[in-house]
Amino acid sequence: MSKDISKSTQDNKGLGQLREQIDAIDNKILKLISERASCAQKVAEVKQAEGDTVYFRPEREAQVLRNIMQKNQGPLNNEEMARLFREIMSACLALEQPIKVAFLGPEGTFTQEAALKHFGHSAVTVSMSAIDEVFREVDAGAVNYGVVPVENSTEGVINHTLDTFLDSTLNICGEVELRIHHHLLIGSRTDKSQITRIYSHAQSLAQCRKWLDAHYPKAERVAVSSNAEAAKRIKSEWNAAAIAGDMASELYGLEKLYEKIEDRPDNSTRFLIIGREKVAASGDDKTSIIVAARNEPGALHSLLAPFHREGMDLTRVETRPSRTGKWTYVFFVDFEGHRDDPKVAAVLSEVSQLVAELRVLGSYPKAVL
Repeated sequence: MSKDISKSTQDNKGLGQLREQIDAIDNKILKLISERASCAQKVAEVKQAEGDTVYFRPEREAQVLRNIMQKNQGPLNNEEMARLFREIMSACLALEQPIKVAFLGPEGTFTQEAALKHFGHSAVTVSMSAIDEVFREVDAGAVNYGVVPVENSTEGVINHTLDTFLDSTLNICGEVELRIHHHLLIGSRTDKSQITRIYSHAQSLAQCRKWLDAHYPKAERVAVSSNAEAAKRIKSEWNAAAIAGDMASELYGLEKLYEKIEDRPDNSTRFLIIGREKVAASGDDKTSIIVAARNEPGALHSLLAPFHREGMDLTRVETRPSRTGKWTYVFFVDFEGHRDDPKVAAVLSEVSQLVAELRVLGSYPKAVL
């Protein structure tokens, strides 16, 4: 018995020493974060004195996060460490000037989650009811940036986003990749045994098609404007459920009846950050262009040949109907590299001579988080 008491006393003493060590480390972290915040305030003062009104630099943010991930030695993994620094950077930036970001709403959508992942929780997010409204808010200067979905790994591109770029002069300033997990949510009034209607966005219903066929084959599937709208709607219905994510579940106080019901576990959505300014090179970038090809045989081959010859990696090629003529098309092309790179500039110059029109939508850092 005395041996057990002695061991317990030693364990408590060791635990106490570890807690004191953690407290001392926390004090150091606190001091360093405060020093960083003070330095950020000085940066703002220098920018104001020079007349520089752009406080958020996408290329600089990407470089800092990549550096953190490269130097991280664990035990936290690279993404977790980068997320911590993302929030520190977001809070420090808010001391200079809070970033206002429009997103495809309502509150609780995956697009809002993507906005907070990219800009941090100190950013001010503003809900918009449609993709073209996000573009208009950014173009009018009512917000600094916008976040819109552009493609899903399961269901493909979001055509509304691509079509809106046809009439917009805004630039792509960044991208966010978000792993999408869908949950079947119910409200406090729901009778679990009597679910006859399931609400969600059309893309989410498609991404969970096999699961729904297996578990609720007779339930009516109702497509609504967003997953958050679906979550909001079922709060007052006793026989309905919604497919949505964690943010919507928390925002509307819903129960997760089933978690992660997406058919593909690697289901991800890519979002674009849109803004008014061009972005400098970060060292690991993408460029997006719109090309209107001439209506002639081999037009697409002629467009792509210079990229192939120079060994440039095309990451996406999409075709959309042109608004200028029947049976004519435009191509959306993403490739690795920055428009200011000499090789990229040369290829773009060559391609522009082969097509009816070429417009650079933006060069921007590849997704870090």
